[in-house]
Amino acid sequence: MLAYLSLGSNVGDREAHLRAALDRLLGLGKLIRVSSHYETEPVEVTNQAWFLNCAAAVETDLGAAELLAGVLAIEQEMGRRRTELKGPRTIDIDILLFGNLVIDQVGLAIPHPSIAQRRFVLEPLSEIAPDALHPLLRKTVRQLRDALPPGQIVRRVEAGASEA
Repeated sequence: MLAYLSLGSNVGDREAHLRAALDRLLGLGKLIRVSSHYETEPVEVTNQAWFLNCAAAVETDLGAAELLAGVLAIEQEMGRRRTELKGPRTIDIDILLFGNLVIDQVGLAIPHPSIAQRRFVLEPLSEIAPDALHPLLRKTVRQLRDALPPGQIVRRVEAGASEA
């Protein structure tokens, strides 16, 4: 199954944290594509350092709950402590889309419930999967990004997406 993930860091060496997380994701599946890195202003809790974000496409044999357990384990291994909701973090990994599945369980919601409001998610994701379809909204990632209101500063800091 093809899963799209969002990765972000705003503590310490953000780029190194993204690279380390991507390396660890290889234990959960095959990295198909990784977007450029984007520097993004924090949303909701704004009195913290800016984030470095990227998106990744991962081909996995895991189910959604197993993938979630895997990304949560990576976050924990990398020092993520959930002490403040939406606060600073070494690494944050969210499952955005998982094939065309729709899952709404306690602790697991796919597609990610906030995907359509987050430029810091849609900008990197549209770089690697502009035509991926949101299974509930029936719009592509590009359409969702283009429908966002102005705001949420997101700037590419690395040229070109890479094939993994």
